[in-house]
Amino acid sequence: MTTLLDLEIEKKAIILEVLPSPLSAKMAEMGIIEGEELSLTFKAPFGDPIAIEMNGSLLSLRKNEASLVKIQLI
Repeated sequence: MTTLLDLEIEKKAIILEVLPSPLSAKMAEMGIIEGEELSLTFKAPFGDPIAIEMNGSLLSLRKNEASLVKIQLI
């Protein structure tokens, strides 16, 4: 399973699924939903947090949030 944690900087992906979690609703409110295209713009040392660009917005996610997002590289 490929997740946001596996994405390399400046690579693009499509969200396949957000795994069920107490954080799922928060992520949906942020626009992290199935079918959306995104790219990784920044990864902090040790990988936490990361920044993704999606729909013209820059979002920051922690490792535990990014691990819930299954992606497909494009």
